[in-house]
Amino acid sequence: MNIHSILAVTDLSPQGNRAVLRAAMFAAQQHALLKIMYAPWDLGGSINTDVKQDVKRLATETYTRFDILVKNVADTSGHLQAVAEEARWADLLVVGEHSKKSAKAFFCGQTIERLQRIVPCPILLARLDVFHRYRRILVAVDSTPSSRKLLKLARSLDRNAEIESFHALSTKLGVKLRDKDVSEQAVKTYQKESTVNPQEHLFRASDSSTDRRNRVATMIGRSDVALQAVIQQQHSNAELIVVGKRRSSGFSDFLFGSVAHRVLWWSRGDVLLVPHDLRIDPPDQQGSSAARTS
Repeated sequence: MNIHSILAVTDLSPQGNRAVLRAAMFAAQQHALLKIMYAPWDLGGSINTDVKQDVKRLATETYTRFDILVKNVADTSGHLQAVAEEARWADLLVVGEHSKKSAKAFFCGQTIERLQRIVPCPILLARLDVFHRYRRILVAVDSTPSSRKLLKLARSLDRNAEIESFHALSTKLGVKLRDKDVSEQAVKTYQKESTVNPQEHLFRASDSSTDRRNRVATMIGRSDVALQAVIQQQHSNAELIVVGKRRSSGFSDFLFGSVAHRVLWWSRGDVLLVPHDLRIDPPDQQGSSAARTS
């Protein structure tokens, strides 16, 4: 994925400016344009009318430090829709995390989740202090073709990072099979095949890229998918976890609980949410790739 434009949203707090630093580091790596936009942490609208000069000052400081092209966004209304409109023209949106967690965030989702429902590009939640580029990236994958897309995106973030793909096998289906009086042998057969198939899938996915500079490792776990991914992130000391996310309502996420929703709540590191319908390759390149494999 080629990243040409990055939008960083900050409320000018230390947490918000952490997102600007991470976005600037990406912009320097990708030779991309960085846009800095002011918005309060809950995207509920701004009551501060004196932020424009502060945003300009931050843009100047970022340009001086990273020697990249930086622009400040004129719209400082701070509304969710304003950020979403600006993000339409970005390849990556970077936001910080505020320490406050409201009831609205619990039922409707955190800021990044509410943005993800209406923003077409990947969204990075920058939690960690920014001292260096990402050295280890964990990619939460499954057996769908979109997993290759997640791995390819992870490689493009930093070609020197160590990439680890992790497939957590859910035990829920096995429990459901037992509840339906399916024989124990049938359950064991399912569990064996569900382990073999991900191994084959992970090998194909991790070996699909022509870029071999990344060191790619594969791991498989069995339990709650989100929990195992977060545990693996901590075990491998990965600074970033990449996870796919389907667009859904906040009530749906709260009621049924998506993997991405739980990863956001449980993880202590940075999280990159990638829309399942994201197109990484240009249409003509995707067509030629399909032709080669057919």
